[in-house]
Amino acid sequence: MTSKLIRGYEVVIGLENHVQLSTQSKIFSGSSTAFGAEPNTQASPVDLALPGTLPVLNRGAVERAIRLGLAVGAKIAPLSIFARKNYFYPDLPKGYQISQYEIPVVQGGKLEFFVGEQKKVVNLTRAHLEEDAGKSLHEDYHGQSGIDLNRAGTPLLEIVSEPDMRSGAEACEYAKTLHALVMWLGICDGNMQEGSFRCDVNVSVRKPGESYGTRREIKNLNSFRNLLQAVDYEVNWQIDEIEDGREIQQATVLFNPDTGETRAMRSKEDAADYRYFPDPDLPPLVIAPEWVERVRGELPELPAVMAARFQEADGLPAYDASLMTASLATARFYEAARDICKAPKLVANWLQGEIARRLNAEEREIDSSPVSAATLGALILRIQDGTISNNSAKQVFEELWSKGGEVDAIIEAKDLKQSNDTGELERILDEVLAANQKSVEEFRAGKDKAFNALVGQAMKATKGKANPTAVNELLKKKLS
Repeated sequence: MTSKLIRGYEVVIGLENHVQLSTQSKIFSGSSTAFGAEPNTQASPVDLALPGTLPVLNRGAVERAIRLGLAVGAKIAPLSIFARKNYFYPDLPKGYQISQYEIPVVQGGKLEFFVGEQKKVVNLTRAHLEEDAGKSLHEDYHGQSGIDLNRAGTPLLEIVSEPDMRSGAEACEYAKTLHALVMWLGICDGNMQEGSFRCDVNVSVRKPGESYGTRREIKNLNSFRNLLQAVDYEVNWQIDEIEDGREIQQATVLFNPDTGETRAMRSKEDAADYRYFPDPDLPPLVIAPEWVERVRGELPELPAVMAARFQEADGLPAYDASLMTASLATARFYEAARDICKAPKLVANWLQGEIARRLNAEEREIDSSPVSAATLGALILRIQDGTISNNSAKQVFEELWSKGGEVDAIIEAKDLKQSNDTGELERILDEVLAANQKSVEEFRAGKDKAFNALVGQAMKATKGKANPTAVNELLKKKLS
């Protein structure tokens, strides 16, 4: 995919995604990870870094990291190291964060996705295990700040991409694909509003052929819409700065969704500023080959494998197959509807068309669609057997979406059945041809548009109830 320049500049984007792992307890203690508890009720002595406490690694967190690594084709390190990342902030009780630095548990890998109908491949640098910090609270404290340490020690998998993306749209599709994958694998619940899936985006610009520019990191984006808006604003801001003769300073920035702008929070630290060193309280993490193979054997069918199956078995184009596997819920919906009507392409078209349109308009997910997979399959059956036309099917769909009901009952109530009476249709077509001799002559003179006009007149004469296929076939027969 060739890079699209913005105002003569190439955009360079890499993402760091913090994925909260779906364990019931924290990464180094037995405290609960449940969301929404009263502040500081889920912080054990280990989370509080009280003297004499020692961390113990959560096996479930490691297993979820392995699952992700296998899904993206990465190397699972047989030995990895935990390190202390030193910085001082009120919600970090120890004064350091336990993370992985030189030897992460997941190394390399790639993620494939579509931007429009163009396939894109983004390489991954690494994915490493770490603990989350607490949370500073600034509201309802009468001008003061509070510290909630419930999140301290929550298990995270930080997934770092190479700077392979060249637009906000690519970055957004990458994040959506990764978000769907971690939920597909069952390693994260994907709830962005609760902080389960967070995006940090590194953005820089450069003239084509030049070395990478200075990057700025947009922190803690919690929606795909915000990600796209933040990147687009940041790109144009950086170009304005360069065009005005100013240098870009490496910084961490925040995005304000109310204004649509980014603003610098602090100068960006480098690795040396964190003074990483191996954590003496944790031994090296050793992952035996047998463990990796057991996890591999327990993996669900992966999106890429399922998409390939939909292409081969169902005859779907690659783009359609990728959309049908955009999430596990979408794939299950597609398969259920397809199994009823045996029409894979029609199901895919409806999912990409009417259903996607209504879901997007109402900001719903597919598992909350008012029209179920079984109902969609039943509707498509009535198109296939000629009971209703495509236009009538859309009327039925709107009724199903807004009020519910049964497909056949709605067809009867709205009198939408197509007429398949050939004798009656022939009589109507003879009348249409007699009344539209000019269009007949134009068609015979080679004007194809005249045929469409005759079809339109025929459908009008039948009040839209004639089978369009039958109308076309009979008209061509009579005109020949």
